[in-house]
Amino acid sequence: MSASIDHLRGLEGDELTATLAADGYLLLPAAAEPHAHLDKALTADRVPNPRGDLLGAIEAWLAHRPTITVDDYADRAEQAARMSLVNGITTIRTHVDLGAELGTTAVEGVLAAKERLGDLVDLQLVGLTGRPTTGPDGAANLAVLRRALDLGLDVVGGCPHLDPDPDRCTDVLLDIAGEYGRPIDLHTDETLDPTHLHLEHFAERVSALGFDHGAVASHCVSLGVQSEATQRRVAEKVAAARVAVVALPQTNLFLQARGERVAPARGLTALTTLDEAGAVVCAGADNLQDPFCTMGRADPFETAALMVMAGHDTPEQAYARVSSLTRQAIGMLPGSHAAHEATSDDVLAVRAGSLREAIASAPVDRVVIRSGRVVAAGGHIVS
Repeated sequence: MSASIDHLRGLEGDELTATLAADGYLLLPAAAEPHAHLDKALTADRVPNPRGDLLGAIEAWLAHRPTITVDDYADRAEQAARMSLVNGITTIRTHVDLGAELGTTAVEGVLAAKERLGDLVDLQLVGLTGRPTTGPDGAANLAVLRRALDLGLDVVGGCPHLDPDPDRCTDVLLDIAGEYGRPIDLHTDETLDPTHLHLEHFAERVSALGFDHGAVASHCVSLGVQSEATQRRVAEKVAAARVAVVALPQTNLFLQARGERVAPARGLTALTTLDEAGAVVCAGADNLQDPFCTMGRADPFETAALMVMAGHDTPEQAYARVSSLTRQAIGMLPGSHAAHEATSDDVLAVRAGSLREAIASAPVDRVVIRSGRVVAAGGHIVS
């Protein structure tokens, strides 16, 4: 613990937060990250993506992936999680690659990082199932998904919009999630191509199945380029199905609309329409310094600032999206439908006069409180 807050030693709970408030700290609910890729984190200098777009990132990553060991996955995942924690993030949902070619190597590595982190961070693992998942060629990838679920994978995931049969892919993954009683979190319509709109089918199937383990659609980029009438129709189905949506401004601003010289789209989902329909919409950082996004500080204020600037949120809306709305979306608040249902009294104390100032300035002077005790301060984890 830094010398400037030595007087906090031994304090816990209400006494601790009262002392911080008296010291001039702004007290906020701790942040949560709804969509990370800890298996890919911190590889930007090792895995260049000269094209800069999504397919270029996928090609670069797949070419590099065979060289990565379980220990490498574990070390980088742990480092990224610790970076997140000192910035005020106490819950992380991370997507992790798996499939016939890779097996469960990445899952084993991130599970090892989870064990090392102990109770410092709540870490949920989503299996990013290899492609394809449909047809005869999909059987091997689905077999690895089942093996990973048996190892301790928390959530079923995949990329239906990149599968040869997107709607069938969604159905198959929903069936497996239902069989195992696990939540589902799909990369959905991560494209500006308006002909790719599979979110509607996802919402319809969740409703039809009565799927109540927790459903999340991440990205949903193409919804943002639909007509207002189409946005409203889909958003109402999403809200009715209680499918939460994760906006990912940093990576989608980086990857989308490359090559567009006239009025390039922001690459974000239809935030206002989804909000008006009553859907839960949260926000995450997605990739952290890897070929899918070479930037990133694992800082919730960075994501919140992008939601203010690119998404036109108020500071209050933006911070809710990276804290309470995220916890609701991924099953960490009462009333949310997911396997990891729990309350959180974690606190982020930051040296700022207002929430707007905190988001704009991203002060280093932060204190992170977990279960009533200080776990990080001044950019360092407290041992």
